[in-house]
Amino acid sequence: MRNETSRTDRGGRSFIEQARRAQIIEAAAATVAEVGYAKASLARIAQRGGISKGVLTYHFATKDEMLRLAATQFFDDAWAYMAPRITAADSAASKIHAWISAELEYVAAHRTQFLAMSDIVANHRDHHGHHAFAQEFDEELTGLHDILVQGQHQGEFRDFDAYRVANILSRTIEGLLTSWAWDPNLDLAQEATVLLDFIDHAIRAETS
Repeated sequence: MRNETSRTDRGGRSFIEQARRAQIIEAAAATVAEVGYAKASLARIAQRGGISKGVLTYHFATKDEMLRLAATQFFDDAWAYMAPRITAADSAASKIHAWISAELEYVAAHRTQFLAMSDIVANHRDHHGHHAFAQEFDEELTGLHDILVQGQHQGEFRDFDAYRVANILSRTIEGLLTSWAWDPNLDLAQEATVLLDFIDHAIRAETS
């Protein structure tokens, strides 16, 4: 039997290396959540993780690489939680409900990672100076847009510009989460109930 610690992932990293990288990403997220993107130095991250700066630079070429991975890891984990719930829903309306409910549930359970992701997304730029996460947000809009179009074709939703409404939904969720970031006592479950009721009245097709 092979030693578990000698196995590698598809990127050629051993399980020990994967675990160390995960530890570093967790420390990076906690540091950003506590002191903000600008002050999240390698020294602070290393101190938070209980490791040396040399260990950080061994596993990550730059701080930017580390922080970008902290954000994309949050996106990936959140989607892994949301996707099966959305897929299991049997109508467009229930898919919208599942999307929003699952997203808020996941974020509520991962506050530190969410705060870090938000700060990284707001501040991180690519080498051209552009915001680095435009693709991720485009994918979210596309997903919401496709569900809205499905609902229109099936007669669940009234006629509207699906792309613009998808953008409004995305920005509304973002605004709610921003309020929660400022006030951790805000009950996201209760807010989700109010939001979903509002959305239902806004997009549902009229029934005679």
